[in-house]
Parts: sequence; C-alpha cells; structure tokens
Amino acid sequence: MLLMRGVAAEEQAKGEEPEPLGLYVHVPFCATTCDFCAFYQVRPTAESVEGFINCLSDEAALVDWDRPLSTVFWGGGTPGLLAPADLARVAALVHRRPGGTAVPEWTVELAPASVTRERLEVLRSSGVTRVSLGVQSFRPGLLDALGRAHTREQVYRAYDFIRGAGFPSVNLDLMFALPGQTAAEWDADIDEAVRLAPDHLSTYCLTFEEDTALWVKLSEGRVRLDPENEARMYERTWERLGEAGYAQYEVSNFARPGHACRHNLNTWRMGEWAGLGPSAASQQAGLRGANIASLPEWTRRVGRGERMSEDRLVLTPAVRAEDAVVFGLRMNEGVDLDRWARVAPEAPWARVGELADRLVDEGMATREGVRIRLTAKGRLLADAVGSEMMVAFGRPPIAAA
Repeated sequence: MLLMRGVAAEEQAKGEEPEPLGLYVHVPFCATTCDFCAFYQVRPTAESVEGFINCLSDEAALVDWDRPLSTVFWGGGTPGLLAPADLARVAALVHRRPGGTAVPEWTVELAPASVTRERLEVLRSSGVTRVSLGVQSFRPGLLDALGRAHTREQVYRAYDFIRGAGFPSVNLDLMFALPGQTAAEWDADIDEAVRLAPDHLSTYCLTFEEDTALWVKLSEGRVRLDPENEARMYERTWERLGEAGYAQYEVSNFARPGHACRHNLNTWRMGEWAGLGPSAASQQAGLRGANIASLPEWTRRVGRGERMSEDRLVLTPAVRAEDAVVFGLRMNEGVDLDRWARVAPEAPWARVGELADRLVDEGMATREGVRIRLTAKGRLLADAVGSEMMVAFGRPPIAAA
C-alpha cells in the first residue's frame, strides 16, 4: 500500500483531500467490430450477458474498497448494448461501493445506434453524469471506411435524446487523419461538432493497431500514413476548437470550463482505479495489472478468486514517477518534476533534467519554476517525447519497425 500512497499520505498530512479512487467497468459486447478497434469485444447473447453481470459482482467483492469512489467510467465494447434492466443491475453494483450512490463524475460510453430514451432514463436515474458519444465522423463515406455501424442521422437523434435526458456533461468523440479524408472534410466535422455545442470534445488521430482490419489494409498498401497531413490536422484542430471556446487540457481532449474528464485526469496523474470486467486494467494498492481479455477465462479466474493477473507490475516509486512524467507531459498543465523527485529520489533525475533542458532549448517545452510543459511544437511530437523520456528513466530504446 505504501508504494502507491506516498504522495497521498503527504497530501493528507497537509489536510488535503484523499487521493481519488476511480472505477472502470469494461463491457465487452459489440454488435460489430469497427475496422480500427483493438479493444476486447464479443457479440452478446442472453447467456453471456447474464454471466458477465454475475461475474462483475463476484469480482467487485475481491476489491479492497478502502475509500469512496471519486469517478466511474463504463467503456467497451458498447455499454449501451445492455438492455435497460441490465444497465440498472450494473449500476446497482456501483451503488454498493463506498460513495457509489453519489459519485461526482460517472461516465458511460455510448454508440449512436444503441441510444434509446429508455436506456438514458435508467442511466440518468442511476446517477450517470457524463455521456461520451462515439461519433467519429459526420460524413457517411468516412463512417463506412471505418466500419462504423451508425449513420449521421442516428448521431443527431442520439445527441438530441442525450441532451433531452439532462446529463450535465456530454462528450463527442471524433477521429481525423482517416484514409481518404481531406482537410476540408475534417474542418466540416469540426464545424458540425461545434454547432452541436457539446461540453467536451475528444479528437483522436487514427492509429493503426495490430490485429485490426485497418492494420491489414496498411500492411497491404491499401491505405498509407501521412505524418505531415496528421500534423496539419492536429494544428488546425487546436486552433479552431480554441477559437470556439474549448480549452485543450490534453493532446486529444478539449473542454468547456468545468467539463474536463476527471476519471482520465486521475489516470494520467497516476492515481488509483479498480478495473472490472475482461481486459480491464487496474492500478491500486501498489500494483498495476489487467484482467485477461477473454470473457470465459475471466469468469473462470474470478471464480477462483483471481483478478488483475495479466501484465502484473509492482509499482515502485520510480515506476510511478516515470509514468507520471510521461503522461503529465501530454497534459497542458504539464508535470511538477520536484514533486515526483520527492516521491522517488532514486530515479535518474539528472538524466531527466538534461532532457527537460534540451526540450526547452529546442522550443519543445517551457519551464515555469519546477513545472515543465510541452509547447504546441512539443505536443505535435508528444509520443516521441514520451519515448525519449522513458529512455531517460532507464528503459531501452524502442527498436524501429
């Protein structure tokens, strides 16, 4: 426990709030698989849904709920494929956790085609405060290219239903640098998103994950990468959303005041969260790990009292500090190096400092006291900066493909 609680103990000694505790629930059901998606998913049956919900309850009983929940996030898969009665059953599992009847932020990801008034009524009455709608694009041709199973008309219908249900915060997910997408098409998607006036926008550059349909197309030469076009679209996104009143707080995330995603912030700041469901990751009580990405095997392991058994890692102070710096640099607030140096004095801070100085000299970062932040130029290369930072902390360089 002490490994994860070093910063929290220091803060509580000063009379500050206890460290947040998040809950992530992975709902693995999807009707179809999008060409870009690498998340674990299966097609639902009545039997598999029933078994999943029962096993969630069993897994929750294995977690040490040592303080009230600060945030809840249901992802997938498509949580909205669950029937209203099943959504209520999963919500009841949350309510049995400390603080689960009044979680400050509770997010559910929904696909446009699965949004109904009945599902939204259950979610809102259960305490859900935030809906993230997976739009990806408003252009039918691009939706088809991604293998998305919804239409533009379903996006508008879903958004109207969500707003009508009275959720305090609504996010739209968009993707850019899609195969065949022009700058004008991306501008049009931004315009349409801004016209709808959500509280939060997530804009992701398309990535090609192994074992996806898009990866196969890339390997066969049917689609191509264009880094220069990606950079232009990044810059255009930041400029136009800033003008529309959305503050960037992470490379891909923008929000109106008071609507940044607290659950993600807790994750990026190396806080604690418990993950339930097949493939769900957890970071709690000095350990990080994931559940196996198999619904049947996850069920069997939970039945044996096992969870968080894949990629299990003891989070030493040095490991936690490294990740806090790498993820912190993706956020516009940056990261306080001195704070983490106090947590992990054994980490190679001299090398980290040398890299930070070089980033500042090259115009990639700025330093304000002990806090380092990436500039717009640095954020365009955030992945490369993160890789360099991991090397500075002592990891071997990533071999070129």
